[in-house]
Amino acid sequence: MKVAVVKYNAGNIRSVDYALKRLGVEAVITADKEELQSADKVVFPGVGEAETTMNHLKATGLDELIKNLRQPVLGICLGMQLMCRYSEEGGVDCLNIFDVDVKRFVPQKHEDKVPHMGWNTIGKTNSKLFEGFTEEEFVYFVHSFYVPTCDFTAATTDYIHPFSAALHKDNFYATQFHPEKSGKTGEKILTNFLNLCR
Repeated sequence: MKVAVVKYNAGNIRSVDYALKRLGVEAVITADKEELQSADKVVFPGVGEAETTMNHLKATGLDELIKNLRQPVLGICLGMQLMCRYSEEGGVDCLNIFDVDVKRFVPQKHEDKVPHMGWNTIGKTNSKLFEGFTEEEFVYFVHSFYVPTCDFTAATTDYIHPFSAALHKDNFYATQFHPEKSGKTGEKILTNFLNLCR
């Protein structure tokens, strides 16, 4: 099985690569369009800023390429947010795979810290990514922007208010949390993704 990780100007690509290696998968880290189109699975990671990253994707044509992939695609953190319609981070139009906007967390009380950072539970899981899960699995988050719950929500988390911890539409899957930093739970999610059929 050929797994490709989208190479662009964002962080955490190496941690995704190491997580896949722990599962016995040697991924190709690439921005080459033919390699991405021919892969069995594509991972779209991201740590960074939405506007800068979208400008890079548009300049390189990766925006259209990612939208038109037909194999299973997994967006992670910023990757998930860029798969949405619009982000308040930089006020930028994104890939519009998921027809929902990305919002900025606004603290409601003194103890609300932004970014939302650390371990939190996911619930209401509704995707093949979460096969074999109980209701209360802990995963690792680092983010200041969030996707509201919507028709594409595949898991929820509550921080300040409920939000989408994961999204799913057709061959596109996405997690706001970092499966590559979420221990055995994250390994199970990545394994489930690798086991998806086209």
